Amino acid sequence: MMNLLRPRGSVPVAPETEAGAATAKPADVVQRLSRQVSNIGRDAAETRGVIEDTQKIVTAQLQAMNHLNLDLGRVQETQRAIGEATGSSREAVVRARQQVEQVAREVTGIVEVLHQVANAAGDIGQIALQTRLVAFNASVEAKRAGEAGRGFGVVADAVKDLAGRVESSSRTIMSTLVDLDRRIEAFSRDIRVDLVAERQGQIHRAFADVETAVHRIDSAADISRSIAQQVIDKTQVLGKEIQGAISGLDTAMHCSNRFLAVSERLIDELAGCGVETEDTPLIRSAQAAAQRITELLDKAIAGGQIDLQALFDEQYQPIAQTDPPQFLTRFVPLADRLFPEVQEQVLARGDKVAYCIAVDRNGYVATHNRIYCQAQRRGDVVWNTANSRYRRIFNDRTGLASARNRRPFLVQTYRRDMGGGSFVLLKEVAAPIVVQGRHWGALRIGYRF
Repeated sequence: MMNLLRPRGSVPVAPETEAGAATAKPADVVQRLSRQVSNIGRDAAETRGVIEDTQKIVTAQLQAMNHLNLDLGRVQETQRAIGEATGSSREAVVRARQQVEQVAREVTGIVEVLHQVANAAGDIGQIALQTRLVAFNASVEAKRAGEAGRGFGVVADAVKDLAGRVESSSRTIMSTLVDLDRRIEAFSRDIRVDLVAERQGQIHRAFADVETAVHRIDSAADISRSIAQQVIDKTQVLGKEIQGAISGLDTAMHCSNRFLAVSERLIDELAGCGVETEDTPLIRSAQAAAQRITELLDKAIAGGQIDLQALFDEQYQPIAQTDPPQFLTRFVPLADRLFPEVQEQVLARGDKVAYCIAVDRNGYVATHNRIYCQAQRRGDVVWNTANSRYRRIFNDRTGLASARNRRPFLVQTYRRDMGGGSFVLLKEVAAPIVVQGRHWGALRIGYRF
């Protein structure tokens, strides 16, 4: 019958070996199972932690993708506005070109008028020249007439002077008209379009350059809108896939939680079955330390050092400029005086113990072990997370379960956050602290595997 029950492919066992296995002590079996379950719990806690970290990363990626979609949407709106602006710009250039052409026609008319004025000024100059000649002749005749022609001579001289001034003004007008004509001609060359020679003036070439640049901007905006829409479409698809991954991770997290809870219940049951395991000494230490804290708090209340209302204070007052955030309560001074004596004694029992702390039922640590009660460094959250662990609330899964446990003890597997993405896998035992019949919190001891 023994051979029939042996698994296929197993190595035959000598009778004396089988007899030895059959006569193994229950205590040895329990201890071996305890070690195996402890390893399973460690692996389960590590798996749960990895899933939790992945959830945070994937959730952050989804949020970043949603923000990217919003930014791309704003880019599309901006590109549409650019398209509208470029359309308006093209229309403005067309209107400006039409106005310039109108100005060119007006300038042509002005040039013709100036030519007429120049001709008139030339005629005036000729008339002034002839008038001077006539006045000169009249002046000569007046001198020949003697005393009788004196008055006529004065008039002739005045006419001659006036004719000279008119001739001088005519020359000035002609000179000004020539200069003005040169300038208008240069301006006309800049603004007119020579259809016969297929040449454009500088202003029209500038308008053409502006139209080309506006067209390029509009084309670039269209391409940008198209690319942004393609990216949005792809990120939306990817977002749906990430949502599916998050759902899968949630399922995996629930499974890992159940798996971890089963392993912790097994550890708890094996530790409480009456057989000495590797957890038993730490369980006794936690219970003894919890009892000592209870006695100290009872004595403090009896001595008037604190009242129950202050001891059970849940009005956690934030400490300014702390990261991670720290808090104060009315029982902090009492905890600073009483708790270190008990906590440091447990911590000093060996390297296996990582911490020993008393927490209230919400996971608040008024006073941590001295090595973790260092003042925070401004802006160094990683260092603060690892070294400034006092005055903080640890309301994670393990922390709250320990703080609110009312059974004689609770053994858990703990993934302790040390900051900067660094974690330490520990086991933790917690024993309740009850003051005058009211559950105040727990004494937590974290220890290494």
